[in-house]
Amino acid sequence: MLFLVLGCAVLGLAVGSFLNVVVWRVPRDESVVSPPSHCPACGAAVRPRDNVPVLSWLRLRGRCRDCGERISVRYPLVEAGTAAVFAVLALRIGAEPELPAYLYAGAVGIALALIDLDVKRLPNVIVLPSYVVALVLLGGAAVVGGDFGDLLRAALGMVALFGFYFTLAFVYPAGMGFGDVKLAGVLGLYLGWLGWAEVVSGGFLGFLLGGVVGGALMVARRAGRKSQIPFGPFMIAGAFIAVLAGDALADLYLDRALG
Repeated sequence: MLFLVLGCAVLGLAVGSFLNVVVWRVPRDESVVSPPSHCPACGAAVRPRDNVPVLSWLRLRGRCRDCGERISVRYPLVEAGTAAVFAVLALRIGAEPELPAYLYAGAVGIALALIDLDVKRLPNVIVLPSYVVALVLLGGAAVVGGDFGDLLRAALGMVALFGFYFTLAFVYPAGMGFGDVKLAGVLGLYLGWLGWAEVVSGGFLGFLLGGVVGGALMVARRAGRKSQIPFGPFMIAGAFIAVLAGDALADLYLDRALG
C-alpha cells in the first residue's frame, strides 16, 4: 500500500503541473499541448530543469529565470495539492481496478474548481468528455471485477444527481447554472459506484459547504445577496468528502436522527 500511495503522489505532482496549463489555457480557448510551457510575461520557453513540480518554483524563488516576473504561488500549490489528492484517493480506494477512474476524477475536479473560481464557468470541453472517460474506466473496472452491480448503481447515481440539479435549475435558473447540472451527472457516476449513501452525502455536502462559505462572505461583507459565487468548487469538495467518508457520515446522521 505504501508504494501505491507514494507512486500516486508522484503521479499527482506531474499531473498537477499539467493541470496548471489546463487551468490557464482552457478558459482562453488555447491548446493545452502547443506551444510548450512558457512565461506569460516575456514568452520565454520554460526549460526542462525549470519544469520540475514544486522544486523548480522553490529553486527559482517564484520568479521567471529570464525576465524575473513573479510566478504565482498557486502553481506549486496545485502540484502539491494534486499529489495529496491522489495519495488520499489511493488510500481510500486501494489497489482496485476503479482507482484510475477516481484519480482522473480528482484531477478533473481540481481543474474545474479552479477554472470556476477564475471565470465562473465549467467548460464543456472538460465536463462532457468526463462522462465518456468515467463510463469507460468504471466499465473496465466492472469487467475486471466481474460485478456490474456497481456500474448500474453508478449510472443510476448519474441520473439521480443530474435530474435533481436539472430540476433546481429549471425551477430557479438564476440560482443554478447548467454547467453545475452537467457536472452533477459526472459526480453522480463516481458517487453512485460507491453507494447511495455517498450519492446523498455528496449532494448534501455541496449545498452545506456553499451555504456556510456564502454566509461567511456575507457576514464579512465580501459578498451580498446578489453576488455570484461559483458553486462548482463546493459540489466538487462535497463529492470528495463523500468519496472519503460518505457512508460514515450517513450512518452518523441516521444514528443522531433516530437516537
